[in-house]
Amino acid sequence: MAIRWPRALTAAVFPRGDTLLFLLALLSILSLLTHELSRRSVLAADFEGFDSDDIDDPDEFPSSDDLPLSTSLPPPSTSLSQSASPESHHGPPSAPKPPPASDLWDEDEFEGIPVPFQSPDPTVSPADEPPAPSVPLTPPPPFSIRSYTIEIVCVSFLICFLINYFTGKRENESIALAWAGKFATKDSIFEKNFSLLGTGDGKDTPLLLKEGQDVFKFYASGRRYCQSVLATMEMRSRHDLISRAFDLVLPNRDVITFEVVMNDDAMDHIVLAIARKKLAKSMHKEEKDLQRFATLGVTPLLGRKWVAEELLVIAESKEAAGDMITEVVLDQVFGDKAFEKVGKWFISLHFSDQRPGSQKKTLVFKFALPDAKNMSDMTRLVALIPYYIDLIGRYKLSSHVRNKTEAARAKVAQEQYRELQNFRQEQIQKKKAEKKKLLEEESKLSAEALRKKEEKDRARQLKKSAPRVKMLRSH
Repeated sequence: MAIRWPRALTAAVFPRGDTLLFLLALLSILSLLTHELSRRSVLAADFEGFDSDDIDDPDEFPSSDDLPLSTSLPPPSTSLSQSASPESHHGPPSAPKPPPASDLWDEDEFEGIPVPFQSPDPTVSPADEPPAPSVPLTPPPPFSIRSYTIEIVCVSFLICFLINYFTGKRENESIALAWAGKFATKDSIFEKNFSLLGTGDGKDTPLLLKEGQDVFKFYASGRRYCQSVLATMEMRSRHDLISRAFDLVLPNRDVITFEVVMNDDAMDHIVLAIARKKLAKSMHKEEKDLQRFATLGVTPLLGRKWVAEELLVIAESKEAAGDMITEVVLDQVFGDKAFEKVGKWFISLHFSDQRPGSQKKTLVFKFALPDAKNMSDMTRLVALIPYYIDLIGRYKLSSHVRNKTEAARAKVAQEQYRELQNFRQEQIQKKKAEKKKLLEEESKLSAEALRKKEEKDRARQLKKSAPRVKMLRSH
């Protein structure tokens, strides 16, 4: 089942950005809160401790009497000192002058203690006092929406993402349900040609299996010549805003792929593909079965109608291609006139009994899905599925063509066996080279290092050969 390369490119570069987008939204909200808290803290710091009323009120400051350092000096002693000689006494000594307060104050020792506040002189008039210095008030910054540009952009993107997620999800579901209602309900093509529709055996089982917001699957079985039919609808990632933006640059379409697994005895040697010219050339290079068995650009037999000029046929033999592209198919789908009506919904078909994988005999139809209102435009394309199941199930090649196809398959089988043998020989040679390199390294080691290495190898071998004992806990 092919995977669309734009989807793979988007997943490699942008790994489904739902988690990343929600993280960006959360970061934007945290940034908004942090910005608001920082702004408030700056405003609170600007106005803290700058009230003019507090400065003019002298009661706020401690007086000089309250300070611990402004203590009165003790009175001088009145006792007379006795001199050794009576001639030295000339009267009572004068009282010592008290030292100024500035001599008792040490600024380096008493840091942080406020300076004593001097009471105003009553003799000085209030008019002569110098005016108190006014502290300028910082006005709050004006509100500007530009400071929230990043937050507004992130929140807007988150809102757009959520709206697009739910609308795109609903749109994909409506297209899938419209297809199922047209082709898988009562009296529809699949209901008439298959006995079991849906994923379960009951009547109330859902017809569609949703594997993602853009992937839906439909299963049908119960028809001769085939085991099952699996339809996979791969929608555009409408729920992803980034993928929708990429679709504007690289337009993509909704695709439905039908894979029919044929019975082992119900398909002859057939390798056939039909697609537009550019796609057919790429399929011939990429698909191994087409590259090994089929020829690009098969022309019709003389006197036969053929497909439209836009299409290119890849087939193993002209006989099988002519028998598969019948008059009915040309009139309904692949003819010039018919292809003008349904050609925009046709992508490719690929029949092969040598398909790589577990199921070799398969029929693959790939169509583009119209919108929910125009689902009936692909009725002719869906009708090709039961038609080709019956046609290939009954078809038998002629003996001449069958001998050629068997010889081609035998040749390819021999080539595959030869490639497998070469791969095995390469692996054996690689192991021998590694072993030889290891022996050379061991020969360079000293005797002591070699002895330690041998002991490690012996201990490892004993550990591997020792029986394993499993301990059980008793309850």
